[in-house]
Amino acid sequence: MQPLPALPTFAELVAPSGWRSIELLSDVHLRPEEPATFAAWQRAVTQSQADALFMLGDLFEVWVGDDALDPAVGDDSPLGQFERRCAEAIRAVAAQRPVYFMHGNRDFLFGARGLAATGMQLLADPTVLVFGGHRWLLSHGDALCLEDVAYQQFRRQVHDPAWQKASLQHPLALRRQMARQIRQASEQRKDQGLGYADVDADAARAWLHAAGSTTMVHGHTHMPADHDLGEGLSRIVMSDWEADAQPPRLELLRLAIDAPPQRIAIAPTA
Repeated sequence: MQPLPALPTFAELVAPSGWRSIELLSDVHLRPEEPATFAAWQRAVTQSQADALFMLGDLFEVWVGDDALDPAVGDDSPLGQFERRCAEAIRAVAAQRPVYFMHGNRDFLFGARGLAATGMQLLADPTVLVFGGHRWLLSHGDALCLEDVAYQQFRRQVHDPAWQKASLQHPLALRRQMARQIRQASEQRKDQGLGYADVDADAARAWLHAAGSTTMVHGHTHMPADHDLGEGLSRIVMSDWEADAQPPRLELLRLAIDAPPQRIAIAPTA
């Protein structure tokens, strides 16, 4: 068992009194190789009737810098075109309702220019959402997967501002190449049966107590489930998205006034 890390700072977002429902998504992993997933996601967020949308990390399969959105850099590749298409889709949704974005382990380099281009609002990890008489503790979830020691070391490195600044100095093409290598290493780990570590239950309880919350909502692990942590505490793990899986994994979580959390399955686009 790994020792529990120091408690983080808990940001707080108080929902406006007029909000009646919100919808949350995680681990959509948008990429041009999966157009059906993009289509299902775009339809879900465009047709949503929620008062706000929350993207809790890994919205993109990989994000190597906001300059990817600038056609002036000369990146007219299918990936570059796809990323600009994603930004346009998000901007259209954000013009209708607030869209909140939390960094994941694939899109931690999504920065101020990306937020301005999409209209999304940055959400700290973790954040306590005060909504419907509850304090919901929102996180991507990766910071609590303590058993994966190598990943935690990687996470500390890539979240270091000096490391990020140095990485963004590299040409876009080199950053894309580096990202492909990281993805290939990740796929090899999965092929070897070394999947995602789960959230540490003791650490989750410590976070919940410190945040004055009873329910944590997160993604990252690709293991959707509802967990009873005892002591009146629980965590809700959201699904990842993959339209071509059998069965498809396309799901958002709805929180509504005077109603229990509801998982909403999204039908693949015909």
